[in-house]
Formats: sequence, C-alpha cells, structure tokens
Amino acid sequence: MNTATNPLESRCTRLQNALAASQALGGASPAHAPSALIAEALEFARAARGQGRADLAVPVLERLVALAPHEAGGWQQLGFARAEEQRMPEAAQAFERATRLDPTDPVSARALAQSSLDAGYPASHLFDHALRIAPGDLGAVRGRAAALAAEGRADAAMALLDATLTRFPDWLDGHKSLAALRFTSGDARGFAASYAAACDAAPRNLALRMAWFGALMQTQDWHGALEIVAAGEHLIGSCSAFDVARTLVASESDDRPRAAALFAEHAAIHDDALQIAHLRHCLRTAQLEKAEQLALELLKRPVAPTIWPYLSLIWRLCGDARAQWLDGAPPPISVIDLDCSAAELEQLAVVLRRLHTARAPHVEQSVRGGTQTDTDRQLLHRAEPEIQSLRSKVCTAVRAYVAALPPHVPGHPLLGTPRGGVLFSGSWSVRLRGGGFHVSHTHPMGWISSALYVSLPEQRQRGPAPAGWIAFGRPPQGLGVALPEYGRVEPKPGRLVLFPSTLWHQTLPFDEGERLVIAFDVMRPRH
Repeated sequence: MNTATNPLESRCTRLQNALAASQALGGASPAHAPSALIAEALEFARAARGQGRADLAVPVLERLVALAPHEAGGWQQLGFARAEEQRMPEAAQAFERATRLDPTDPVSARALAQSSLDAGYPASHLFDHALRIAPGDLGAVRGRAAALAAEGRADAAMALLDATLTRFPDWLDGHKSLAALRFTSGDARGFAASYAAACDAAPRNLALRMAWFGALMQTQDWHGALEIVAAGEHLIGSCSAFDVARTLVASESDDRPRAAALFAEHAAIHDDALQIAHLRHCLRTAQLEKAEQLALELLKRPVAPTIWPYLSLIWRLCGDARAQWLDGAPPPISVIDLDCSAAELEQLAVVLRRLHTARAPHVEQSVRGGTQTDTDRQLLHRAEPEIQSLRSKVCTAVRAYVAALPPHVPGHPLLGTPRGGVLFSGSWSVRLRGGGFHVSHTHPMGWISSALYVSLPEQRQRGPAPAGWIAFGRPPQGLGVALPEYGRVEPKPGRLVLFPSTLWHQTLPFDEGERLVIAFDVMRPRH
C-alpha cells in the first residue's frame, strides 16, 4: 500500500524515525525522552489499535520502550498490541515489564495473567495477584478457573466458579464456564445445575433462564428445555423470548406440523435465531423458495457467515449456477504436505496429548467419539517450540493458498475479502478414538479453515478407505437433504488441508486407533 495515501502508515513511519533519532541523541534514558513524543507515540498506538492496525502500533511501541524503558504505559500498550497480533509469549513479556514498573495497576496485572494463560504458561498465581488488586473482577475469576483447569486442577476450578456463582447468581459467563467444565469432565446429566440453582435464587431473571434454556438445547434435551420455558412463563408471564424458545424446540426436534404453526404465529418477531431455525425448517420441508428468501434477508445481518453455507445447499438443490459461484467449481480445497519430519510430528503429538485432559467433547462442537482442546484459548498462541515451529509453517502455507486464490469478487465470502496478513480466529486440537468422527458442519467464525494431521492410526486399524477421510459438500444429517459430496481427501501425517470456512465438511468414522489433528480458522482480514 502506498504510504503517501495512508495517513496512519505515514504517521507510523514518522514516529519510528523520531523515536529512533531521539534515542540516538540521548541514549536509553527517560531523562532524554521528550514527554511530548512519548505522549504522541502512546496516542498513536491507541488510535492504530482502535482501527484494527496493531501491526502499526507494535514497531512504534518497540521504539518507544527502547527509548523510555521505565514507561509502564508503553510496555502495557506494547503488550496489548502484541496480543492483538497474536504474539502471546511476547505480549506476556511486555505485560510482565509493565507490572514490574507498576505492581498495583489492575489492567496490567489482569493482562499479564490472561496473556500468560493464552501462551500456555502457568497462570493461576498471576490471576491470584490480579484478584488481590481488583477483588471484584469476575473476568479474572473466570480466568483463574481456566488457569486451574489448564494446570490439571479442574475440581478446584469448578469449586471456584460454583462458590462465586453463589454470590453472583446472575453471572452468565460464570455459568457458561462451569457448565462447560462439568460437561467435558463427564457430567452430561448435571452439567447445567448452576443455572437451576441460580433461577431458584432469581426466578424472574429472564436472561438467566434463557441461558439455561440454551444450555439444554445444545444437548437436545427438548423436554427439559420446554420445562424451563413453562416455569418461566408461570413466573414472568408471556414474552417473545418464550415464543421464540418454543418455536426453536419444535423446529430442531423436527416436529414439523407444530413448527410450521409456530413459525406462522410468530412471523412478526424479528429474531436471528428464529429466522435461522425457520430457514432450516424450510430446507427440511423442501420449501426452497421460502428458504432462499429467508437466507437472502439474513445475509444483510451480522449472522451472514452462518447463512452462506445454507445458501449453498439451497442453490445446489435448485440447480442454480450461483452454487458454483459460491463454492467454486471445483471448490478451492488445497492439500499441502508440510515439511515436517516424523520426529517433529511425534514431538508435537506428545505436546498435544498432554493438552487433551477432557473426558468428553464440548457440547456445542462437532466432535463425536473424542475430545477437543479448550476453544476459549487458541492452540497456535501457545509458546511451546513445537507449536511455534508448526505455526510458522502453517502461516507460510496459508499465504501461498491466499496468493493462489482467484481475483477479488465483490460480495463473495471468500474472494470478496481483503488479502491481508494471517491471523487466527480459532485454533485447537481434536483427538478421536476408534469409531470417532465429525458431523457435517461449517466454521462461521473463520474465513479459511483447515485440518492438519499429526498422528493417524495404521491403515489396518483405520479400516477400508475412505475410513477417517475428510469429506466436503455433504449436508448435515439433521436437515434430511440429499446432495452428493464434492470430494474427499485422504489424511496423512504432516498433511494440511485448507478450504473455505463456508464449505460443509465432515470426518468419516474409522475403526480403531488414535487420530490426532490440529485445526484452525484464519480470520477474515480487515485491511
């Protein structure tokens, strides 16, 4: 990009030069750091970060802390900028310097704890320090629970959340974290108990009741979900939230006559979840014209990334050429065998196995017959050298994939996006055992998605091909829609498969052994 036409980039260059010149004149001493220049550099960093350009803030801030190493605000801002650039180990280093310079600052203390957790370092003691400074910080309580769980102390994490929820029963994030910990620890029956206790304490809290309803919906406990609604209506009275909830249950449980009646009755309610459920109902009942109408309207809203995959199904069922425009003909699926030795893959597998501490998959995920690492913290943010080395290779492969994409197509979810740097909206590992698979799904939070194979069963364990392969284009079973696959890819250790996040994909079951995979979503570039 031409810096002459980009004021932010021009200002970045000017500030770097001014900071370097000031350091050359006076050395690394705050006595020689002009206060006006420091203030301007900090203001620029905040402005750049506010515009999604932490990549410009980082070099200015690195110049600033070299010039004024005792400026706690500079180290704090550098930590935030590095974190936004997903350089978590380096972010933690910057926040550590900031807390040393200002030990009582709650912002730096909390940020140091969170970045350390994200980088894979022990962090529960850092959250303890943050909570001593700011005892009422519920976000830090949630972070401490996550850190305890990451350190192998899931029971302590659940006890902390449970005790805190007794004092703050309307803390929705706390309920979500506790339910997830209980479910992945194997408590599929009582995982949502904290919601029930909280609703006893605050029976007319609608947001709390609907969060409880949502938790049971994820496990397809239709009866339990309807009981929550009925009890809420008795206590609170009728409201649109309960109307939507009953309609969602009828639709997702495939009670088609009742769903049709409820969609008609509540047509005036403008709710994205309701409209998506209606779209799914229309697909199940072959009302393709209505399904397309709903989908095109939803594309105008923030839920658009969720809607494109449904439009693909609608257009394919209608024989509409726009399906090829959307998915590609053929879809841009890239198979890259990374330069990873058998020893490197085995060392990586050792690291990943250590992270698979859950007993059950997350309730909202596509995994069946296996476990997934914590999706609240990105795998590729971790500091282990095995992971950082792999991340470097992955970024190179993603850049090559993006460079090979067709030219820009306005309005297209893959091709209509700027071709910027590589950042991740999610990264995790999945460990499947014999009989395990992924149901057909997509990745609404991503731009480009992936499967990277680390360790696979022997062919004799897997079963006949295509056991354990990844398949593309098959609709999810719950929609009852019949369409052929676009194709399949055979997994091999060290193989990376890249594809659009809007593309339906699934993993086919295999017979025996361990299938250890890393997956990630590349974030849609902002510039």
